[in-house]
Amino acid sequence: MEKNSKIYIAGHKGLVGSAIWKTLLSKGYTNLIGRTSSELNLIDPVAVCTFFETEKPEYVFLAAAKVGGIVANSIYRGQFIYENLMIQNNVIHQAYLNGVKKLLFLGSSCIYPRDCAQPMSEEALLTDVLEYTNEPYALAKIAGIKMCESYNHQYGTNYISVMPTNLYGPNDNYDLEKSHVLPALIRKMYLGKCLETNDWSAIDADLQKRPVEGVCDKNSEAQKRAILAKYGIAGESSITIKLWGTGKPRREFLYSEDMADACVHIMEQCNFADLKPKDSKEIRNTHINIGTGRDLTIGELAEMVKQIVGFQGTIEWDSTKPDGTFQKLLNVDKLHSLGWKETVAMDDGIRTVFCNYIQN
Repeated sequence: MEKNSKIYIAGHKGLVGSAIWKTLLSKGYTNLIGRTSSELNLIDPVAVCTFFETEKPEYVFLAAAKVGGIVANSIYRGQFIYENLMIQNNVIHQAYLNGVKKLLFLGSSCIYPRDCAQPMSEEALLTDVLEYTNEPYALAKIAGIKMCESYNHQYGTNYISVMPTNLYGPNDNYDLEKSHVLPALIRKMYLGKCLETNDWSAIDADLQKRPVEGVCDKNSEAQKRAILAKYGIAGESSITIKLWGTGKPRREFLYSEDMADACVHIMEQCNFADLKPKDSKEIRNTHINIGTGRDLTIGELAEMVKQIVGFQGTIEWDSTKPDGTFQKLLNVDKLHSLGWKETVAMDDGIRTVFCNYIQN
């Protein structure tokens, strides 16, 4: 990519897209394009066609997606498969039709089988059944990988797929129903801390910014307590936070700005031709895992967030709720062979994110 190349970041307001935008600017790229979902509905093929024909981007980062944690994935299964398929199909196809030089498609580590050997290598894709709780989302992302590989094979395009581990960082989603585990933990611990210190002004400020099922700072104290209790934040003098599962599953996490740096590095340094198998006629598993190669239990994560936020209450685990896949640790040997490694330690990253949450 040249510094003045026209670069479209799909999903530039989201967790990953905003980090990619920031990283590109810091590296001197000056011709960035972004559209909010209200400005461009990526599910609409006509709108996407018009955008590409008008703007003619040279490079594309496809970071737009419908995402969520285990609760959202369990409830909105139809939306997760439909919306993600539509977004990636429209963007990838229009990139081909309009001569985009290179595209980076962002997937997810949930593409790997439920009982996959750890750490999960790229070669494990499609070797066994998926985890049921996020199967629709995983299938959509697998389709995106195969679409990129297939277009490269048939049309000679230069599309690369990357599979990030669990991400966290600024501009994350803190919706108590739809967010991923780490932002949900940060918000729950913070609200729990506010309850135990009887800081209703802070609770009101939080609910004003991020209402929960329509409950905001204008509601009564009883209504606020009721909605917080529904999401496992309850008590009077002694506050308890109830979390889904057993806390035993292990997860790997990567700071979003590290993820963005890896994506830009790959777009600058790597082409699809570098990823094709040299000794096989079949083009498979050309995607790249992006992670740290280290994990921790959800219980350990909860304790880390509790300490950073300053919550003094009790954590309870609801073992009647699903844990999801027991472990999803990525093998990052391919990534390291391409000359990239993460720089942000997890406790430092969580402190930064929590400060950002309080300030914004």
